[in-house]
Amino acid sequence: MGRIVGKAQYRDILLGIGLLWATAALVLWPEQAMSAMRDGLRLCGNVILPSLFPFFVLSSLVVELGMSQYLGRLLEPVMAPLFRVNGNCAAALALGFVGGYPVGARTALQIYENGQCSRTEAERMLAFCNNSGPAFVLGVVGAGVFGSGKAGLLLYLTHLLSSLMVGIIFRFYKFREEPQTQRNRGPQFQAANFSKAFTHSVTGAMQSTLNICAFILFFTVFLRILAYSGVLELLGGVLSSLLSPLGMDQTWAERLLTGLVEVSSGVSSLRDGTLSGRLSMAAFMLGWAGVSVHCQVLAFLGDSGLSVRTYVIGKLLHGGISATLTTALFQVIPLSNPVSVYLAEQTEAIAQLDFQRALTLSAVASWGVWLAFLALSVYVVQKNSGKGRRSIV
Repeated sequence: MGRIVGKAQYRDILLGIGLLWATAALVLWPEQAMSAMRDGLRLCGNVILPSLFPFFVLSSLVVELGMSQYLGRLLEPVMAPLFRVNGNCAAALALGFVGGYPVGARTALQIYENGQCSRTEAERMLAFCNNSGPAFVLGVVGAGVFGSGKAGLLLYLTHLLSSLMVGIIFRFYKFREEPQTQRNRGPQFQAANFSKAFTHSVTGAMQSTLNICAFILFFTVFLRILAYSGVLELLGGVLSSLLSPLGMDQTWAERLLTGLVEVSSGVSSLRDGTLSGRLSMAAFMLGWAGVSVHCQVLAFLGDSGLSVRTYVIGKLLHGGISATLTTALFQVIPLSNPVSVYLAEQTEAIAQLDFQRALTLSAVASWGVWLAFLALSVYVVQKNSGKGRRSIV
């Protein structure tokens, strides 16, 4: 008992010191904090809202209208033997691959809350369905940071492949619990009517998107203050001394710390150095996803009772496997050119890259997919209502 009290006291002391430091930092560097806040708002307005909001609406409609069950009947012969989850969970995997962080995790949680999967199945899905989207990896990371479409494609392929490998590993999590197949599933989920599902999906998607923006704003300011106060440099020195046997210096340690906290800032810092090292670290950051994304997922989990430990372990495995695969495939895929060629290609790509146009195309594609699923949901609702009328007659 005394140990518990002591630990709580140490925790309170550390929290108090941290709050005092944050207050002092905001007083000493108000302009830097406001500049970081403006950058975060610009990121939320130009990237987060147009890219995540349509996928959140889409994922809610897929679950609440029962469309995940139709998809589950088709994909259950694949999902059950590979990942030991029922077919309904395929919606979380598919939307996680397309929509980016944290669409897959939110969809898995909705499937669980609607009774379409067990707790164990939801925890297995959380470990590997929260993935980066193709627009971010191919556009921002590949073209924007590395100036190479091949590099972006390599990172995205290893990201997807390592995610599936983590899913196969987590099929052994609570191995004795069988997936809820069509035979042993409990009471069937009752799909909501379209008007109720649509209004709930839109309002819920906006609330979820705003929650994500709140965490992005916080960690944007947090990282900026860490950099200006010198704390990031201090922590980078400690980390570089610990990882010196692996050849990590001060600069790479600071980049790793940045990526551990916020993935986009960490990947954006990989502007120089050996191409193999930059690709491997980018792959790890994309697989790990960052503390900012993890806080977004924790906000969704709330009081659901799902294990956070399995989620964090899954993301660590995802980052490690991604870095390993990227390093191995780099030796096979011909990406090695003289450094001057890469520098020229990267400079030209960054100079010519129109991020606003890329974001517009991404948003249009997202809404196109959303409208396709919307048309399918209307068809399903009309078909079910027609069956109901015929059965009454």
